[in-house]
Parts: sequence; C-alpha cells; structure tokens
Amino acid sequence: MTKSELIEQINTTTGGTKKDTALAVQAIFNTLTDTIKSDGKFSYPGFGTFTVKSRAARQGRNPQTGETIQIAASKNVGFKAAPNLKNQL
Repeated sequence: MTKSELIEQINTTTGGTKKDTALAVQAIFNTLTDTIKSDGKFSYPGFGTFTVKSRAARQGRNPQTGETIQIAASKNVGFKAAPNLKNQL
C-alpha cells in the first residue's frame, strides 16, 4: 500500500477532505517518529510495538574485491506484532 492509497482508504472510511486526511496521516507518522526517537519505543495495543534496535560495528567484505571493510554501528527500528495481529494473519 502506498501513502496515497492509505490516505484514500482512510478518507473513504471517515469522510472529509483528502487534504485533511493527508494532514492527519502525516501528523500520526510525525508523532510516531518523535516518540520512537525520544522514548526508544512506541506501543499500540492490539497492533504491536516499535522499538529502537542497535547494531554493533562489525567487519564485512566487499563482494567485488573481497577486501575486508569496517561496517559502522547503526540504529534501526524493529517491530513486534501483538498476539491479536498475529492471529489475524
């Protein structure tokens, strides 16, 4: 599903203008992002939990040359589905 398809789906359910729906969707994702950045996690009961996961620095290989390279440490967002969501799949 694309962003425009999400906005269209929500708009047909709630009514109103597409512009207002797009602003609401963007506000939700901005809030979600800010919460994950500040608290390290975001939970929505019945759906799941988004958490920040840290990946340690490690050595890798350049597949073209076979040369060993250093891969920097990084952070990523992980998602764990709630049992309710898992059961619906």
